[in-house]
Amino acid sequence: MSNGEGANKGGRNLIFDKEMENKEMKMAKKVKIESCQATMDRSASCCKVESLISIDERGQMILPKEIRDKAKIRPGDKLALVSWEKAGKICCISLIKAEDFAEMVKGLLSPMMKEIIAR
Repeated sequence: MSNGEGANKGGRNLIFDKEMENKEMKMAKKVKIESCQATMDRSASCCKVESLISIDERGQMILPKEIRDKAKIRPGDKLALVSWEKAGKICCISLIKAEDFAEMVKGLLSPMMKEIIAR
């Protein structure tokens, strides 16, 4: 590498890749901080066990009416199933309304895309 240029491997600029990785990590940290799962303040309890549900033999489950009402989930709504892995196993599952999830993704990717386009 010379004159500030990154090594090129397979057509990809390694310095650019590292810069993008750092920006993605910063954006991910920002999103995590804003989400209720990452709340460190114990008094601001937003994540809790709402209900214990069962899975039937076909793999289906029923979300209790109270939960559907609080989350404004209506028949026909789409939900994104988000999972977290730890040591190769899924340890947590979360359901997010598809339109809310789409907004989260837009909020995460939009600043990065604007910066890429501006180059």
